[in-house]
Amino acid sequence: MTPHPDPQAGAAVKAADRAHVFHSWSAQGLIDPLAVAGAEGSYFWDYDGNRYLDFTSGLVYTNIGYQHPKVVAAIQEQAASLATFAPAFAVESRSEAARLIAERAPGDLDKIFFTNGGAEAVENAIRMARLHTGRPKVMSAYRSYHGGTATAINVTGDPRRWANDNGTAGVVHFWGPFLYRSPFYSETEEQECARALQHLQDTIAFEGPGTIAAIILETIPGTAGIMTPPPGYLAGVREICDRYGIVMVLDEVMAGFGRTGQWFAADHYDVVPDLLTFAKGVNSGYVPLGGVAISGAIAETFATRPYPGGLTYSGHPLACAAAVATISVMEEEKVVEHAAHIGETVLGPGLRDLAERHPSVGEVRGTGVFWALDLVRNRETREPLVPYNATGEANAPMAAFAAACKKGGLWPFVNMNRTHAVPPCNVSEAEAKEGLAVLDAALSVADEHTV
Repeated sequence: MTPHPDPQAGAAVKAADRAHVFHSWSAQGLIDPLAVAGAEGSYFWDYDGNRYLDFTSGLVYTNIGYQHPKVVAAIQEQAASLATFAPAFAVESRSEAARLIAERAPGDLDKIFFTNGGAEAVENAIRMARLHTGRPKVMSAYRSYHGGTATAINVTGDPRRWANDNGTAGVVHFWGPFLYRSPFYSETEEQECARALQHLQDTIAFEGPGTIAAIILETIPGTAGIMTPPPGYLAGVREICDRYGIVMVLDEVMAGFGRTGQWFAADHYDVVPDLLTFAKGVNSGYVPLGGVAISGAIAETFATRPYPGGLTYSGHPLACAAAVATISVMEEEKVVEHAAHIGETVLGPGLRDLAERHPSVGEVRGTGVFWALDLVRNRETREPLVPYNATGEANAPMAAFAAACKKGGLWPFVNMNRTHAVPPCNVSEAEAKEGLAVLDAALSVADEHTV
């Protein structure tokens, strides 16, 4: 689709937004949202005719790109036949979506509880774990994000938690493995894995194993930096959970549905959790949908005991129809395999090549279409390009980098001192190379701030 400039329409959209829309995670008077006129595939454009290659996939959810015709048609067909219906009934699109998700989830995660998004999925997974075990505490990692609702924001391990941390959520944070910035002074992945597991075990011992309901981890942390866990870590967490009767929850809201080159990131590590949360890529974000995939043992807890939770729009027919169509498209077009191929042959090698030529790139890490560049002022000291949680002038180097990306026609995913390369899972080889070329030019701006 070719963008047709219409600045007057764009100005009207912008004016209405500024007058009435209250934006998340923002100081309202300090933001300047782009007015978007349209999107298709891996691109979107504004009302001035500027076209951007979206290396953010929205918020890492348009796994099959924007406006896929088969998913749009499925939503239209569902709206014409049954636009909505209450969650207590059996509805075809809901049943089929649950079946398709259960078939692809690891192990015996055969029951699906639908929510409207990832945060609600985390809320309900934690509730299920607490009721199943009869225990109050939940453990989660620093450098994590699990959502913005009451419990989800408390188990989150990034600064967005601070203003919402009421100290009564029964949450205990611990350090997960991250060799590049190791809190354990490790020099190898083997050391990092062993020390991180020992740290987790020690924390459990001092908190009281009998008080801990669940450990929740992003299988591969997303917004916090795409830190792929070292071999053996998730298996070690699984063993610890089994030893103490703790529910293992894997958060695959961002990493799931092809993003890592597997249906779920857990498939890379041969680990089966007790609960798995999902959202985003399940239907490419076309209609809000999330959920929890539930093991047989936890499902059995609620076989004759009512589960005290629910949502008015749980398993909404339109959202579920979009999920059925998205999963079908991913199968037919081999999107998961394509994501793995692009990561192995284009994004991974291309990003590592950028790292060799740009002193601002400290580390490249990722898999599939899920990559991060850790930007630094000094490669030897690994000092981040900007301080942790920097704002204003302190964040100027990253702001300049982001501006250079946009000027080059790439919309970047930027968080703290990192930029993430997270295009749609069906991004073409040519589009991926186009993005790498823009990043190459923009990193020259970041290089100016290195020492």
